[in-house]
Amino acid sequence: MIDQSFTSSFSVEKTPNEAFDAITNVRGWWSEEIDGGTAELGDEFTYRYEDEHRCTMRLTEVVPGRKVSWLVLENYFDQTEDTTEWAGTTVAFEISEKDGRTEVRFTHQGLVPEYACFDACSSAWGFFVNGSLRSLITTGEGQPNRRRVPAEEAARGR
Repeated sequence: MIDQSFTSSFSVEKTPNEAFDAITNVRGWWSEEIDGGTAELGDEFTYRYEDEHRCTMRLTEVVPGRKVSWLVLENYFDQTEDTTEWAGTTVAFEISEKDGRTEVRFTHQGLVPEYACFDACSSAWGFFVNGSLRSLITTGEGQPNRRRVPAEEAARGR
């Protein structure tokens, strides 16, 4: 049976440790709306995107310069019939050296074409992994979702 989980990879002229450090800086490339730890084995964090998507991840594998894996503990989508589609899936980043470059291979194990969110989620992961994460590794600047400031908080800050 062929695994149809979403996978993407890229290579950069940075060290595996630099790639690892960027991957574990989830607020720097995915979203500033992250609560919790994102770098140590057993850390749990919650991701939010407006009222559309939220999920809780646990770091299940952390090998500096080599690999990071997250288990999706809980998930909510507001636009799919099964709002928990990601629950129980695994997000993995594998880091290796090839021909003097560092390759980052991203796999969302269990995110498959049968999921209602597959097209939108694959497109989003493509942007955040191949665009934002790659940029964070190579330039030090990613393009994460920005933290939303509640209207009453914004009004006080004027």
